[in-house]
Amino acid sequence: MDEKEIKRTTDSRKKAEWAKSASNLQNQRRQESSGRTETEGGARGQASRENAETLSGKAAVEDRERRRARNAGSSAGKSKVRKRPAVSEDGQERPKKRRPVSEDGQERPKKRRPVSEDGQERPKKRRPVSEDGQERPKKRRPVSEDGQERPKKRRPVSEDGQERPKKRRPVSEDGQERPKKRRPVSEDGQERPKKRRPVSEDGQERPKKRRPVSEDGQERPKKRRPVSEDGQERPKKRRPVSEDGQERPKKRRPVSEDGQERPKKRRPVSEDGQERPKKRRPVSEDGQERPKKRRPVSEDGQERPKKRRPVSEDGQERPKKRPQKAEKVSKNQKKQAARPAARKAQTKRKRKRRVGLMILLLIILGIAAIAGAFLWKKYSPSKERMDVKKYYGIENDSQMAITVDDQIVEPHGMISDGKAYVQYEVVRDYINSRFYWDANENKLLYTLPTDIVTVEIGSKDYSVSKEKKSEDYVILKTEGNTTYVALDFIQQYTNIDYEVYDSPNRVMITCDWGKKQVATVKSDTQVRYRGGVKSPIVTDVKKKDEVIVLENEQNWKKILTKDGYIGYVKKNALKNEKTKNVTRDFTEPEYTSIKKDYTINMAWHNVTNSTANSGLQQRLADSKGLTTIVPTWFHVKDTEGNLESIASTDYVNYAHQAGLEVWAAIRDFDGGIGSNDESLQLLSYSSRRENLINQLIGAVMQVGIDGINVDFEKISKDCGVHYIQFIRELSVKCRQNGIVLSVDNYVPKGYNQQYNRKEQGVMADYVIIMGYDEHNGSSLEAGSVSSYEFVKEGIEETIKEVPAEKVINGIPFFTRLWSETPKTQEELNQEAGTEAADYPMKVTSEALGMSTARDKISQAGAETTLDETTGNNYATWEADGVTYEIWLEDATSIEPKLQLMKENKLAGTAAWALGQESSDIWDLILKYVN
Repeated sequence: MDEKEIKRTTDSRKKAEWAKSASNLQNQRRQESSGRTETEGGARGQASRENAETLSGKAAVEDRERRRARNAGSSAGKSKVRKRPAVSEDGQERPKKRRPVSEDGQERPKKRRPVSEDGQERPKKRRPVSEDGQERPKKRRPVSEDGQERPKKRRPVSEDGQERPKKRRPVSEDGQERPKKRRPVSEDGQERPKKRRPVSEDGQERPKKRRPVSEDGQERPKKRRPVSEDGQERPKKRRPVSEDGQERPKKRRPVSEDGQERPKKRRPVSEDGQERPKKRRPVSEDGQERPKKRRPVSEDGQERPKKRRPVSEDGQERPKKRPQKAEKVSKNQKKQAARPAARKAQTKRKRKRRVGLMILLLIILGIAAIAGAFLWKKYSPSKERMDVKKYYGIENDSQMAITVDDQIVEPHGMISDGKAYVQYEVVRDYINSRFYWDANENKLLYTLPTDIVTVEIGSKDYSVSKEKKSEDYVILKTEGNTTYVALDFIQQYTNIDYEVYDSPNRVMITCDWGKKQVATVKSDTQVRYRGGVKSPIVTDVKKKDEVIVLENEQNWKKILTKDGYIGYVKKNALKNEKTKNVTRDFTEPEYTSIKKDYTINMAWHNVTNSTANSGLQQRLADSKGLTTIVPTWFHVKDTEGNLESIASTDYVNYAHQAGLEVWAAIRDFDGGIGSNDESLQLLSYSSRRENLINQLIGAVMQVGIDGINVDFEKISKDCGVHYIQFIRELSVKCRQNGIVLSVDNYVPKGYNQQYNRKEQGVMADYVIIMGYDEHNGSSLEAGSVSSYEFVKEGIEETIKEVPAEKVINGIPFFTRLWSETPKTQEELNQEAGTEAADYPMKVTSEALGMSTARDKISQAGAETTLDETTGNNYATWEADGVTYEIWLEDATSIEPKLQLMKENKLAGTAAWALGQESSDIWDLILKYVN
């Protein structure tokens, strides 16, 4: 064991053995040196004398003699090796070292031993001894790789060659030197080793980073501390402090079981010295990373612990067997190889776990970024503004947009001579339906309770009945086939208010008055086309603007702005929502009606010729409780509005004597005209309507008739507007002459809405429901003439539009006997593609009165049963290959219909027709009308 190994070892026994052997070796060398001195003494003396000859002066001779005597005595007495005089390179003895002298030439005295307080010299410092009592060897100078001692570090010198003075210790405010900073200590009290310079792969220390240099080769100055506005450097950030005011310690490196800091993990290197790239997660076929393998779990759901490395007898994990590499490794790699296997495994696991967490974090961040971008794109408010011309449907600059209450209508308006005009169709459908345009005679009519307003095209003048009036603007304009009416003229007869705006040209018309939901805008916001942030912006509303709330839709409210825009705003954009009563000063015209103070019990008298008028006496004798009789006297002769009449003064006088009123019926069938087209040709001309009305009123007044019953059953959808205008114009004449006006109607269905029962309820005195002909002579299948549900539906739907006190319900005094035979194949082929093809039976029928129907059943020997679905007594039989069916109208079916009349508080009942009833029916009717 050499000296270096002894110094590194910590075994005291080995050190003691080495010291003992070293002492024996030194004694042996001293003995050998004594023998060589006796034989070589003469030779050395001769050499000394020869060297002495080179010295001059007396001092040199005396010095030589003293050395000789001393050497001789030493050799004889102690056998001690004499020290040779030091010689220079040229063989001359070097002179003795002189005592250093002071500035005045005097030798400086020798340094004395320091003395203690009692005046005694302090003993010399002894070498430290080891545990076995031996002195520890002196520290040797470090040697380089070639075995030479490394030179001492010299003091740095300045540019003039002088040594730079040592740095003095900084002093505190009281003048005392500040103590040196101590090395930080670990938990076991040991000083932590200094940080070594990092070494490269060849074992050399890496050079320090140099200051970056500028383009001219000068070092760039260090970054200065930022300064505040007063020019003072800002203080460095202090360590965060805990609740007790102490600075929180910096995070320490984790330490191993022996108390040493664990080194940072290095990336593994390949054979060429390059760091190996991180392992990526394997990906599946669709490019997604495969999930990490989870730890297996036990039966209780806990993860099974990882397998530990086997441990030796002293409790340390056995290191893994690694293959020996012949290549040269760096110091850092040696340190890593010297670590315990447990630390390496733990470090590897932590590294894998850290890499996995980073990858997972990146994936989560990526997903979050994609989700955020998607959500932003989906839910961020759109700044797109809608083209207002497209919003209103404006196609050219001559058009004017129209908003009526809460709806935007077609832009059928214009500005002319500073006045706003709208198309007649807009006026009729949205503003006031009583304005009527006669396209055949080019005139505009408006019906008042007792007058008719007439306006000609392109004129400022108009007439109210026979009175002439005028305005300062053209009331009616046309462009091609389009008719425009001035809003100012419409406002005279209609309770409306309007405001005109530009950019684009538009008008906001208010027709609906009463209670409305209003709110105030909190702050400036946008009105969107639909309820959503992606919907385009229609317009802007200002803070404190008042808007009308139309609808609530989740988080949005549909509103109407004061300038005619309809759109959506968020609920939180409005405040102070309340109900407001919006009104305008306007006197509506009153359309008066004649109302009887009794329940009307009316019946139609089907009079086909003048001779039939004489049958009134018998019909009245067979009836009970009648209040009103309606003879079918008037027919429209032709489309020019000429009237055909079989009215009889005697008939009227007899009825009046019997206490009955006479309401003569006028019909568009069963004589004269009898088709939809003929009715349209008649009613679509104002002059023809006027001709018919004048003749009708004249005949009524001539005979003394109390009322008129209009029974027009040939009204098509195109004829509806003309038909209701006929009723308006006829109502004016009836009011002027005190004549009762009643109008017959079908049970309300979708296909007969053109009769406009709502307007009839305003203009006429009574609206009569013909609660029969559910199945009539043209039906494709057999059924009841008037089932209970059919009548009930007719009443309920009518009173939704007409006041109940003006409604009379009609009941049948007749029924139908149905004959059914199977259709032949030829008939089915002819009906292919038509509605009739859906019915395999050929159906015919004949109308029978109540008594006749009973006789037919008795003759056939059939029995009746109650059909609970229709409320009729039903009978069926077969004869000669024909199936007969009948749903009787009798007291059983009539009474529930009379109950409906009373329950709904109707004006009365009407029956078709006199002479078809059985005698017991009148007692039943009297039960409900009196």
